[in-house]
Amino acid sequence: MNEQRNLIIAIVLSVLILFGFQWLFPKAPSPTPAPESTTAGSTAPPVPEGGNAQLAAPAAPAKAPSVTESRAAALEASRRIPLRTPRLHGSIALKGARLDDLTLVEHRETTDPNSPEIVLLSPAGSPHPYYAEFGWVAADGATKVPGPDTVWSAAPGTSELAPGGKVVLSWDNGDGLRFVKTFSVDENYMFSVDKRVENYGGKPVTLHPYGLIARTGTPPTQGMYILHEGPLGVFDGTLKEVKYDKLKSEGTIREKSVGGWAGITDKYWLTALIPDQKAEVTGRFVHQNRDNLDQYQVDFTGGPVTVAPGASAETGFHMFAGAKQVTLLDAYAEKLGIKNFDLAIDFGWFYFLTKPFFYLLQMLHGALGNMGLAILALTVLIKAAMFPLANKSYASMSKMKNLQPEMKKLQERFADDKMRQQQEMMALYKREKVNPVSGCLPMLIQIPVFFALYKVLFVAIEMRHAPFYGWIHDLSAPDPTTVWNLFGLIPWDPSMYLPSFLHLGVWPLIMGVTMWLQQKLNPQPADPVQAKMMSFLPIVFTFLLANFAAGLVIYWAWSNTLSILQQWIIMRKVGAKS
Repeated sequence: MNEQRNLIIAIVLSVLILFGFQWLFPKAPSPTPAPESTTAGSTAPPVPEGGNAQLAAPAAPAKAPSVTESRAAALEASRRIPLRTPRLHGSIALKGARLDDLTLVEHRETTDPNSPEIVLLSPAGSPHPYYAEFGWVAADGATKVPGPDTVWSAAPGTSELAPGGKVVLSWDNGDGLRFVKTFSVDENYMFSVDKRVENYGGKPVTLHPYGLIARTGTPPTQGMYILHEGPLGVFDGTLKEVKYDKLKSEGTIREKSVGGWAGITDKYWLTALIPDQKAEVTGRFVHQNRDNLDQYQVDFTGGPVTVAPGASAETGFHMFAGAKQVTLLDAYAEKLGIKNFDLAIDFGWFYFLTKPFFYLLQMLHGALGNMGLAILALTVLIKAAMFPLANKSYASMSKMKNLQPEMKKLQERFADDKMRQQQEMMALYKREKVNPVSGCLPMLIQIPVFFALYKVLFVAIEMRHAPFYGWIHDLSAPDPTTVWNLFGLIPWDPSMYLPSFLHLGVWPLIMGVTMWLQQKLNPQPADPVQAKMMSFLPIVFTFLLANFAAGLVIYWAWSNTLSILQQWIIMRKVGAKS
């Protein structure tokens, strides 16, 4: 009994630590980016092997770029080639030949279908520059190569970039080299950027191809320790995740790899560079602070490419820029041979459970047409799979509950002789054929299942803006109702006056009630202090989950309800007293 009780307490405390740490000690909010400066959004290409490993500051431009006040103004500051696909809107800047303007067609800022599209990439000069750049670095440092201020020429007849089409840009350095970039895009989120150098001069040149993703300003994050947001990549098959704070302290992190991928991830969105999967490359995560602006860069540099007179050389990158959907990432991984591309989604420690849960949830969503119903159905399926183990655990708990009166008598009778008390307890267990720890193993096995399912519901983009029924219009957002205005009957908004954990909505309250009912079916600890502590847990969890995503709270309440039903049936079967 003591072992089982201690296990339950340990599980509850681990959950409290996991969730409560975020509530009691929230991560400091990311600083608001400072006003745009003349260097905001400027980048430098990676330095070839043997050069300076830090992000080199670019040479000061002859004329400082003007400070813009909006993203729209920054977009109008340079000529552009429009980009339009079923899932992306945007443009390519002729200045720098940058991919620096992307919005996501299917994803809006709010649940209102007329709200603005999610902005993924923005140009230099905008409030939050975030873009991709592809080019060449001269091995001798003297050969004239295109840079961020280079204005490229589009091929005649170029109108826009769309699936099945291409945009060809070129630039001549005037010293015998012609540089060509060819952009293409599929119907989803994958770009191809092919680069060619033509040498019509009289001497060979050696260049290093590179691709980079640059982001200015530390973006707001969830601040959850169970979710990675920031630079990440796979190098030689191994995932490496770097938090923004860690990169700030280290400055530059270098990784050599054959193939792989690297980029920057948010909770739901990803930008990632994908070099030739058979090429030897050097990847970097870089941070630099300029004029009180944090600048992050993820880049790949390829090996030296020598172009003889009269010859040409080609190399290329793929780039993913869009929403992190499991099926889509898996399809790209198979098609392009990208190892562990699905790890862009933070599957957590229990990958072997989390990813199958993802696919099962998607299947149920497709069959039922509602993500909330899919969550309920997935919970039922998992409960059914765990039924034999749960039965064993609940049966043991029910038998222990029947023995509580006898155990209490023994505790009172031998209160001054703990050794004799334990001996009599063991004799009671043996006589009644009850194993006090028989419910431990089933509970231990269920722990990874619980955390894996929690992870699925937390990171799945399918939850975002997915409606349920009634007042729940977004399963990824907290329950919008609150007890303090009688769930909307009183026309005032208490969020202006109360902290978020006090906004007790309908579903958090339902969850708390189901947790309390389930607790009442369990054997009560003999120790009155422990019993009192356990009795407060439903209240604590009600407040703790008040600001969690509604989908998670609905799952928890439904899981509790199924457990109550299962436990009540088993208790009736074994004759446990209520």
